[in-house]
Amino acid sequence: MRVFVTGASGGIGSAVVTELHRAGHQVVGLARSEQAAATVTALGAEPLSGSVTDLDVLAAAATDADGVIYLAFSHDFSQFGDAAGDEARAVTAIGEALAGTGKPLVLANGTPVAPGRPSTEDDPFNTEGPMAARGRTGQAAVDLATRGVRSSVVRLPRSVHDAGGRYGFAGLLIQAAQRSGVSAYLGNGEQRWPAVHRDDAAPLFRIALEQAPAGSVLHAVGDEGDPMRAIAEAIGRRLGLPVESAPAESFGPLGALFAIDQPSTSTLTQQRFDWKPNHPSLLDELASGAYPQ
Repeated sequence: MRVFVTGASGGIGSAVVTELHRAGHQVVGLARSEQAAATVTALGAEPLSGSVTDLDVLAAAATDADGVIYLAFSHDFSQFGDAAGDEARAVTAIGEALAGTGKPLVLANGTPVAPGRPSTEDDPFNTEGPMAARGRTGQAAVDLATRGVRSSVVRLPRSVHDAGGRYGFAGLLIQAAQRSGVSAYLGNGEQRWPAVHRDDAAPLFRIALEQAPAGSVLHAVGDEGDPMRAIAEAIGRRLGLPVESAPAESFGPLGALFAIDQPSTSTLTQQRFDWKPNHPSLLDELASGAYPQ
């Protein structure tokens, strides 16, 4: 299968491209810079120059491909609104190109909030709150199933981690601790963060591409929910720093999100798609101390 992948040079994208290549698929990876193109090439994929704002490029690449995996999203959370808008427009353009073809489109999204319990694959997308814009895009991708697209959404937890590389949102706590000299958590720190190892998440995107029925929602969750305080304590131990509570505003634009208890489960995904996470947990990898500088 010829697969068009956005975000192909990123932390998750590079693992997904490697997984697709290992399974015998041909990959075309969107690359917005020479450095990204070099990374895509080194992964054994064909680079395509462009960005997620080049809607004509996206539509043409989707038309030429047998399937699409959309992973791109800016990590500059001070510009979250712009990034969410870019994602929505890009997914719309790709969806229009794929309408009526029966081709697969797999979108990366986030696990939702289900007050008082872990969220499941059957829970709706959150269309209110800090990540509402992304929730609406996730629902729009699912709705493409009614237009002849074999669309699916893989919902990722807050921390997609890989020791020595990236730690998702936990990586932001590491960076903040390295800058400030304090490993901080918000409020009482009891709010739970789900997590998954990058090398567990990557195969699930391939499985969704190959197998997921139209309109499917999958959860790439390994750890159901680690308390934020436990995450901060693991970071503090490895860096030899004090661990303290901090107010929401000290976490910048993500403070409102970090205040939410958001555990999640992948039980249904494991049952429906014979997928099982088996790599180290977030807390185990944080304990290793293999942090990016």
